[in-house]
Amino acid sequence: MEQLKKMTDDALVALYSEGNNQAFDVLLDRYKNKIYSYIYFIVHNEELTEDLFQETFVKAIVTIQQGRYTDNGKFSAWLTRIAHNLVIDFFRQERNENQISDSETDADLFNNIKFSEDTIEKQMVFDQILEDVGRLVEMLPENQREVVHMRYYQNLSFKEIADITGVSINTSLGRMRYALLNLRRMAEEKNIVLTVY
Repeated sequence: MEQLKKMTDDALVALYSEGNNQAFDVLLDRYKNKIYSYIYFIVHNEELTEDLFQETFVKAIVTIQQGRYTDNGKFSAWLTRIAHNLVIDFFRQERNENQISDSETDADLFNNIKFSEDTIEKQMVFDQILEDVGRLVEMLPENQREVVHMRYYQNLSFKEIADITGVSINTSLGRMRYALLNLRRMAEEKNIVLTVY
């Protein structure tokens, strides 16, 4: 066991994929505090953190056992990304389950000041902008699209993006800069307005 603790993450993953369960125990021990803290920092609930923490490592185990993990020296960033995606999925599901319709409640939602036309109109404009931006993002070159998705949709830092994509922080920043320039240019060419009045 002491010998295993001196090994790199990727060496341990390789051993685990060959059937050495102790190798995964070392990885779990190495990153459990970091991943648990990361999840708890976002969700602020011990029970939920415990569930998402376990799910993170189950996903990691399945991916490694299926031979789909690619060793690039970024095991920690990969694990964090799994946890992050599970948290996002949880919040999406939670949001969808908590939506109510007018027919399900005694209060008339449409006669509530919070849902006045101005607010609804602004929300519709905002939704349209998001949809337009989404279409424009899909038209970006892949390396720029990837940085935009990681930064704005997964909320990763440029350091994390650099670690995950295997490039320098400067390269990540450069790709983002070009992506924003391209988005602005495409919006102008297509006469798309990207501001809420």
